[in-house]
Amino acid sequence: MIEKILLADSGTGNTEAMMKVLMEIPLIQRANITVLHVVPPQVSAESMTEKWEAGGRTLAEAIKNLNLDPGHVTAMLREGDPKDVVIKVAKEIEADLIIMGSRGLKGLKAILDNSVSQYVFQLSSRPMLLVKDDLYSIRPIKRIMVAMDKSDSAQEGLKLGINLLRDVSGGELVLVHTVSNLKARPFDETEPDPSKDPVLTAAAAEAKRYGLKTTLAAPEGKAGRRICQLADDKNVDLIILGSPDRRPSIAKGMPDLDRLLGESLSDYVRVYTPCPVLLTRIAN
Repeated sequence: MIEKILLADSGTGNTEAMMKVLMEIPLIQRANITVLHVVPPQVSAESMTEKWEAGGRTLAEAIKNLNLDPGHVTAMLREGDPKDVVIKVAKEIEADLIIMGSRGLKGLKAILDNSVSQYVFQLSSRPMLLVKDDLYSIRPIKRIMVAMDKSDSAQEGLKLGINLLRDVSGGELVLVHTVSNLKARPFDETEPDPSKDPVLTAAAAEAKRYGLKTTLAAPEGKAGRRICQLADDKNVDLIILGSPDRRPSIAKGMPDLDRLLGESLSDYVRVYTPCPVLLTRIAN
């Protein structure tokens, strides 16, 4: 259940548009929203005053634009490194979801270019909704793609997708389970029949318990590429993707090397997604 949302608002990008769209979903309407704006550290009292005043105006404008229920929104202005502040505040308020903008930078480039979303993506254990600053428009959430496999994080993604759409008129779940093509098939042979995929049929049966329309797909090939292609082809409004934390407990404060190098599925989709992507997180 999503009861506490942290919206990291920098004053630019599409996060406010994303929040407005989410507020059309009954599940989200009941949530408490913390809108956070972070002012970077300053070297003089004069510049600090200027930045705090500017930050206050940005935060006030965001609250005005979002037009949220005053009883369910908290405005928060903090000073510090945005990367660290977002993680700290998410822990303080026990956020069920972090919403952030993303420039879609790749692995090491994102780290070297001081990407806030990539840093939080690396080190936070909480579900994250990443919204690119450009390249796509934010549409009402009607069609959600959930990437399925046998993992707990995928099952959590399925549950979240169902909860988001169960009270949305005309909602549809696109369930995808990519299959690695380990050996070449005859040229005229079609891709695997998704209706015979046990992972997909089990997920579809769960969705149909709530009266949700489902579309199944079992494409072969590189999982990240096929998920992004299918999301584009199907005009998906939101991708939900499991992103388990594989780091051992001793390394929780260190980056996940697979994500750092851009070799994880979630990192590929984060960069190339044609729509917002929600990463479910379950620590292993």
